[in-house]
Amino acid sequence: MSEITNLNPKALWENFYSLTQIPRPSNHEDRIQEFMFNFGKELGLETIKDEVGNIIIRKPATPGMEDRQGVILQGHLDMVPQKNSDKEHDFVNDPIETLVDGEWVTANGTTLGADNGIGVAAAMTVLASKDIEHGPIEALLTATEETGMDGANGLKPGILQGDILLNTDSEDEGELYVGCAGGEDVTGTFAFETTEVPAGSKAYKINITGLKGGHSGMDIPLGRGNANKIFFRLLKEAYNKCQARLAWIDGGSLRNAIPREAFAVVVVPEANGACLEEVVATIFEKAKAELAATEPNMLIEAVATELPESLIDENTQVNLTNVVRACPNGVIRMSDSMPGLVETSCNMAIVKSDADKKVINICILMRSSVDTAKQSLGSRLESLFTLAGATTELSGAYSGWQPNMESPILKTMQGVYEEHFGKTPDIKAIHAGLECGILSGPYPNWDMISFGPTIRFPHSPDEKVNIETVEKFWNFMVLTLKNIPKK
Repeated sequence: MSEITNLNPKALWENFYSLTQIPRPSNHEDRIQEFMFNFGKELGLETIKDEVGNIIIRKPATPGMEDRQGVILQGHLDMVPQKNSDKEHDFVNDPIETLVDGEWVTANGTTLGADNGIGVAAAMTVLASKDIEHGPIEALLTATEETGMDGANGLKPGILQGDILLNTDSEDEGELYVGCAGGEDVTGTFAFETTEVPAGSKAYKINITGLKGGHSGMDIPLGRGNANKIFFRLLKEAYNKCQARLAWIDGGSLRNAIPREAFAVVVVPEANGACLEEVVATIFEKAKAELAATEPNMLIEAVATELPESLIDENTQVNLTNVVRACPNGVIRMSDSMPGLVETSCNMAIVKSDADKKVINICILMRSSVDTAKQSLGSRLESLFTLAGATTELSGAYSGWQPNMESPILKTMQGVYEEHFGKTPDIKAIHAGLECGILSGPYPNWDMISFGPTIRFPHSPDEKVNIETVEKFWNFMVLTLKNIPKK
């Protein structure tokens, strides 16, 4: 696993490797927070841990750079915990197993944590450096970004002293991001009654696996399959043709990841076993043909299993099926102002039954760069759930980051990139929830840019970071710090 420490820039990759050895899934960040706090203290730098778990480390300007505007290097400490179903890995206790695969660094069957570990490692490298020219530096390393942006939401005004925020959470080298989408969580909840399994029944475990999943913002326009959508398409047909009844469902795992897998147990009359197997085979062939370009490894199978103790009542099953089938999912609208950018989207991420509480939760993440469009989509979902007899909760709303094309740091970084890399960087907004929009609330004076190396398939076990672009990202950061405008 330590092979990555031989890559260049060596100090950055060594810091990233140290991050991979500390479990840091969202909501389990005590150890990484302690590690970063100690990292700052051991360098002799002013280090703060605020009440929501953000780590702030200050480094004075290097000699001759005291007159430069202060820069905040910002990244988040947590990572998305996703793994393949056949991979044994405990994200709370196990380190990430890193691999060098040609031009890329990836992980063995799990997410890598390059999102946003590479950005955090770059900030660490600047803090520890002896030979990089820079003005006053503050590293703002936020908590629990992936599941609610808790650190950004909890940051108090007046703690940070800088003028320019360099967010390191973008994932395409050679692009400068000046705007992002806002988001909001939607949870629809069905209460259900349990019913007895009829005599003469046969049970099947339905497994939908092999989908690519991915980031629910950046990957949403790629047309990938949604395991929950596929399962309830199958269940509706199996109910109508084979009298299939649902015992339990466990589809998807994180709101901000396109669901890659879904598992469920269904029951049919014993005489209808062949009918169910035929429906599964038919839906598999249809979905495989429809998603041939995006999901070549998809697998749907029905495996005979033991009878469950009970079933979800039939009325709830029908309402749940209709809601999932009708629920908007994917790209809702493209941007009018930035061609090729998704404006509004919906990821139906999780459908999960809880036998103890007798509820089924449908967990959705909406994103939009237009707040009113997001609100309208939320109202639409609430109407759908209400018609089906479910309750609805909207929570965790955050606004997007509006582009400022006159940004001084944008002009500085454009000039630096053109001079040193021989081309003009692309200026873009991103259909993902960068923390910049939230951070501009308590710090409206900040001039902000987001940039990073090339990362592919974040939020999935296929996550990988391009080695060459990490070095380019690092060189760009060093050159930017050297050319920060004066106060």
